[in-house]
Amino acid sequence: MNAFFSALWAETLKAKRSKVPLLTTLGFLILPFVSGLFMIILKDLEGAKDMGLISTKAQLVGGVADWPSHFGMLAMGAGVAGSILFSIITAWVFGREFSDHTAKELLALPTPRWVIVTAKFVLIALLTLAITLLVFIVGYGIGLTVEIPGLSAELTWSSFQSLLLIGFLTFMLMPVVALIASIGRGYLLPLGWAFLSMALAQIAAVMGWGEWFPWAVPSLLSDFAGPQTEPLGMHSYLMVFLVFITGTVATLLWWQRADQAQ
Repeated sequence: MNAFFSALWAETLKAKRSKVPLLTTLGFLILPFVSGLFMIILKDLEGAKDMGLISTKAQLVGGVADWPSHFGMLAMGAGVAGSILFSIITAWVFGREFSDHTAKELLALPTPRWVIVTAKFVLIALLTLAITLLVFIVGYGIGLTVEIPGLSAELTWSSFQSLLLIGFLTFMLMPVVALIASIGRGYLLPLGWAFLSMALAQIAAVMGWGEWFPWAVPSLLSDFAGPQTEPLGMHSYLMVFLVFITGTVATLLWWQRADQAQ
């Protein structure tokens, strides 16, 4: 257990000294501000045109400025942008060892390799949770500032749960990114996979197979592909879980068998 906490502490120090988690967080925080801007525009379309916020030709969005719409935009943003932004963090956590040429030293440490990999996954989980909570808190504060109607304790709690679930499901897809970063020994392959999986998820959703494609499940849960006629079934969550288990085991095995001399 001491070895694990030491490894987690080392990974935390790396994250603290790097700009990648900070810049990723700032990128994610664009979501609540954009949603707040849309709420301002939807409250007064004509005023927004006069202020130059939108073009006079714009016939904006069939939406209303209220809390359900605001929370919905946060969820949709998290469902789509989360896969890219969390992939950036995962690619950095696992790929930086090769880009910084520290992989040989890391693999040569007496600390068990499964401990190192587990510490990396725990760090990713903590960063994912922290960013998701921060997005909700900032989004909530912006909604109060904009003074949109329709807020209730029930809506706040259900929206909070939905956002956490989307973030959790997105995290469960990250072991595949970690595996690709390890095999590719850097950032490029996992980032390429992140964009490819996002594109495939949208195609699967449009074709009606999104509930069976794990990378489409978070965006479907956020209604990004359109309102669902019925809730996602247990098989959708099971597919995500299988990806998580497979990716985690494969990553552990890769690191266990990796040759530190290469």
